[in-house]
Amino acid sequence: MVLQLGLSGQPLSGPDIGGFAGNATPRLFGRWMGVGAMFPFCRGHSEAGTDDHEPWSFGEEVFFGLFPSLSSTLSNQGSHELQHILPRGTWLRFDFEDSHPDLPSLYLQGGSIISLAPPHLHVGEFSMSDDLTLLVSLDENGKAKGLLFEDDGDGYGYIKGRFLVTHYIAERHSSTVTVKVLKTEGDWQRPTRRVHVQLLLGGGAMLDAWGTDGEIIHIKNFQIFYFGCLQFAGVQWLHSRIDISGYEEYSGTEYRSAGCTEEYSVIERDLEHAGEEESLILEGDIGGGLILRRKISIPKDNPRVFRIASSIEARSVGAGSGGFSRLVCLRVHPTFYLMHPTETFVSFTSIDGSKHEVWPDSGDQLYAGNSLPHGEWMLVDKSLNLRLVNRFDVSQVFKCIVHWDCGTVNLELWSEDRPVSKESPLKIDHEYEVTNFP
Repeated sequence: MVLQLGLSGQPLSGPDIGGFAGNATPRLFGRWMGVGAMFPFCRGHSEAGTDDHEPWSFGEEVFFGLFPSLSSTLSNQGSHELQHILPRGTWLRFDFEDSHPDLPSLYLQGGSIISLAPPHLHVGEFSMSDDLTLLVSLDENGKAKGLLFEDDGDGYGYIKGRFLVTHYIAERHSSTVTVKVLKTEGDWQRPTRRVHVQLLLGGGAMLDAWGTDGEIIHIKNFQIFYFGCLQFAGVQWLHSRIDISGYEEYSGTEYRSAGCTEEYSVIERDLEHAGEEESLILEGDIGGGLILRRKISIPKDNPRVFRIASSIEARSVGAGSGGFSRLVCLRVHPTFYLMHPTETFVSFTSIDGSKHEVWPDSGDQLYAGNSLPHGEWMLVDKSLNLRLVNRFDVSQVFKCIVHWDCGTVNLELWSEDRPVSKESPLKIDHEYEVTNFP
C-alpha cells in the first residue's frame, strides 16, 4: 500500500503499526514499530475493542526491546543475522548509535549525502542555528552529492523565494576527502551553525570532522581507514574497521586476552614515510611493562595492499625478571564477512606441498608444523570471482586457525608462546589484498 501510494504521488503515508484489525503479538508489534519509524507517517492505531497500541501495553518484551540501553537479552533472528540483498553498487551500513537486532538495518548508497538535524521532542524546539550533520557515502569514483531544502515549514513564502537550497559535494583527493557547498538557491541567508561531517567507511565505521557550514571541511587519513575495511569493487570484506571489532589482536592464547579491549594511541601518522604512501602506528599498554604495537601501511608501489606489522614489545618489565616478561602469545584475529556462505572457502598450499580447500561445513581447523600455509592463504568467494589473500612471514607464525561462524570467518595467525624482552619481541608481519579469482 505504502509503495503504491508513493508511486501515485502521495508520499505522506504509512500502515497502522501493529495492524488495524485484531491484536499483534508483542514480537510482531515491536519489530513493526522499528520499521514503522522509517515511514513518513508513523502511527499506532487500531479498531475498537483491540489492545492499546502504546509500546508498554505489550509488556517488557516490546518496551525493553525498543530501548536497547535498558535491555541485555534479545531473541534470535534479528536483522544482524540476515543476509541483506542490495541493488548493485556501493551501499554502506550506518546507524544512529542505536544498532539493535529488532531495528531495520540502514544503508546509504555510494555517491549520496544526506543531512540530519538533532533529535527534538517537537518542531517548536528546532532552530536554524542547530548543529547540522552530513552523512557521506562516496561512490567508486570517490565522489558524493546531496542537497538540503530549508524554509519556514509553514505558509507559502517558498513561492516567493523565501527558502534556502544548499547543494553539498564531497570529493576524495589521495588520502583527503573534501566536503563543501557547490551552489545555493533561494533568498535566505545561510545561518551561522556548526557542521558535523560523518564519512561512512562500511560496517558501521566512519571518520568524522567538525566545521562551519559554508566553509570547506577536510577529512584526512581516509585511504588507510577505508582500505582498513578491505573494500574492493563495492564489497567490504572486513567485519568492521581495522581499529574496531573486525580486527583484533591478543597477547595470550585465551580468547580476548589483554590487547583486545585496551585503548590504543596513535604514535605516528605519515602520508609519505619510508617510501610508503601512508602509514599509521598504534600502541596499546597491555600491562606488565608490555606494549602491543601495530604499524599499518599501504605500499606506494601497490596501493591495493594493506600491510600490518604487529608486535608485542617489552618496554619496562619488573626488576628481578632478568629482563623478560610473562609468557605471551601474539594472536592476530581478523573477522571477515561471508557474502555468499555456500560459495566461500579457504584455500592454501601447506609447507609440505599439500593443497587444502576448507569449507564452512568442515568446522574449525588448526594447522601447525608442515601443515601450515606456506606464507599465504586466501578466502575465496566463487560467486563474486574474488579472493582475499592474506600473506605472512611463515617464520613468525606458529599455527593458523580457521573458525567459521554465522555469516563470518576468522583467519587467525598465532606466534609462538614465550616471554619477550627488549631485544626479543614477538612479531607477525602480514598483509591483505583482494584480487580476482581464479
